[in-house]
Amino acid sequence: MTRTLCMGNQALALGALKAGVTVVSGYPGTPSSEIVEHISAQIKARGLANLHVEWSSNEKTALEVGAGAAFSGARALVTMKQVGLNVAADALLSLPYLGVKGGLVLVVADDPGPISSQTEQDTRQFAAFAKVPTLDPSTPEEAFEMIQDAFELSERYNTPVIVRPTTRVNHGTALIDTEFTYTPHETSGFERGPRWVVIPGRAYQGHLEILERLPRIATEFSESRYNSIENTNSAAVSRIGIASNGISYAYLRDALSQLDKLDPLRLFKVGTPFPFPEKLALEFLEGLNEVLVLEELEPVIERELIQIAGKYHLPVKVYGRLTGHATLAGENSVNILAEKVADFLKDEPFPNEVIDIGSALPGDPTPPGIPARPPVLCAGCPHRASYYAVKKAMRGRPAVFSADIGCYTLGNALPLDMVDTNICMGGGFTVPQGMNWAQPDVHHFGFLGDSTFFASGLTGVANAVYNQAKITLCVLDNSITAMTGSQPHPGTGLRMSFDATQRDAENALRIPAVLRALGVEFVEEVDPLDLEKAISVVRAAADYDGVSALVFKAPCITVAPPQPQPSINLETCTNCKVCIKSIGCPALIVYEGQVTIDKTLCYGCKLCTYTCPFKAIEPAKAGDAQ
Repeated sequence: MTRTLCMGNQALALGALKAGVTVVSGYPGTPSSEIVEHISAQIKARGLANLHVEWSSNEKTALEVGAGAAFSGARALVTMKQVGLNVAADALLSLPYLGVKGGLVLVVADDPGPISSQTEQDTRQFAAFAKVPTLDPSTPEEAFEMIQDAFELSERYNTPVIVRPTTRVNHGTALIDTEFTYTPHETSGFERGPRWVVIPGRAYQGHLEILERLPRIATEFSESRYNSIENTNSAAVSRIGIASNGISYAYLRDALSQLDKLDPLRLFKVGTPFPFPEKLALEFLEGLNEVLVLEELEPVIERELIQIAGKYHLPVKVYGRLTGHATLAGENSVNILAEKVADFLKDEPFPNEVIDIGSALPGDPTPPGIPARPPVLCAGCPHRASYYAVKKAMRGRPAVFSADIGCYTLGNALPLDMVDTNICMGGGFTVPQGMNWAQPDVHHFGFLGDSTFFASGLTGVANAVYNQAKITLCVLDNSITAMTGSQPHPGTGLRMSFDATQRDAENALRIPAVLRALGVEFVEEVDPLDLEKAISVVRAAADYDGVSALVFKAPCITVAPPQPQPSINLETCTNCKVCIKSIGCPALIVYEGQVTIDKTLCYGCKLCTYTCPFKAIEPAKAGDAQ
């Protein structure tokens, strides 16, 4: 046995490979992105064949690709984050009515906190809505085993299955057995028949099939190794129980080990939240007086236990988020759960040795503060130049700026202050259309990135052209999906099935050509770091009577080499700080009272050279070293 330290996403990838997955699709979204990337890396490392891996254009596409493979009897894995499931919802809600032939597993990573998301939505609730069985790992080791069982479950009941890790499981680490031979699951082939066409009659029959299989799965889940009941003192009778799930259960075990003088407790670990393991839950509740439920995000387990207690007339009180006995939002931690358990048991406060990161050490008079670190565009980011060009061009003219989900969302921060609205992916091109019809005397700009353009921007472009909105669509093309880890997309010429350095330039989709094909007549591509030209192009676009489109094309600093750095002429500089106040580049700092350029951060974009009214920031001279 070869055990290797792996992060949770790697464990999920390896588990899928051990299960013989043959088709893998996904759309990048933290905290799920590394799953597809690790499977792609394993193709080369292990010399695998008969395995297709792709970054799809969006989550709906990824799920439909996976569904097609599963209809044909292959085992398919689809990955996304929790908000990506919203995009895939149309397909997901229909799939259980049709069923699958091969195993179809969705890994949907939730993000309590949220750490890198716009919502704290709980996939367990979405799964119940979609009637899709769901598994909830508490550790990377469990995720490795669970995803293998998910494929078996999917094929046994002909249903899609969701595996729902959360950020701390995705990005936690553990030793995983990596010594196995990849054996592709046999693909039986597609068999034509009426079951695959979701017309009303088939939907009715499919609904009956769903209602028949869910109780059977719930019964099977009551025997699952991922659910358990444990007594902390087997010699005593427990009257108090604690139920938990996922990473919160791991935290709970650590918290209990640091609390003294505990009454005998009965613990309930729920690893299969839907359909809920009612039989095992009933066994857990029997004889208890009180139950505390500790879970992240929504009170899913809490509501299930309340319902079961009422259904069977059990004299047990259930406490949790609904009663204010658990955290209402955000992540749990060992310390939080120790506090909640101690308070619930009316015990002494937890001991000093339980220390949160950033809290005081024992004996310190006051806890040190954690400095605020607001998100900011990287030094050298071309999005800063794009926003600055639009801001300069529109100075003195009424305008509203709508943006999207990605690095460019950070354009909302001062001093750029260039994001007035931001709802979801694709909204950067559609929201300004509605604003245009409501307020036509103001010019409306929409911003989104190159990856988002292919993910969810195309329909917005078509709608703007069809309805003849007078808006300017801006694609911030930095040649990568930067926010989620520099993944490729259809405009890059890179695919997951290629070597990482191999570009298929001929098949790369060119955004200006796509815009023209969709009917946009005013399309200009410009380098935003050529600021004067960019400003001129923005003004022309704003004057155009119809849909205009600008493609600001300059590579992300993660895929472009640094350029020679500008310098500040101290004889000319007046320390007015206009450069800092104009663009907010983190490489522009005040050191010992003097504006200077932090050479460790500067990427040589030269945007700052345009901002100084005294021309004190000078571009690097030809031949200067980087």
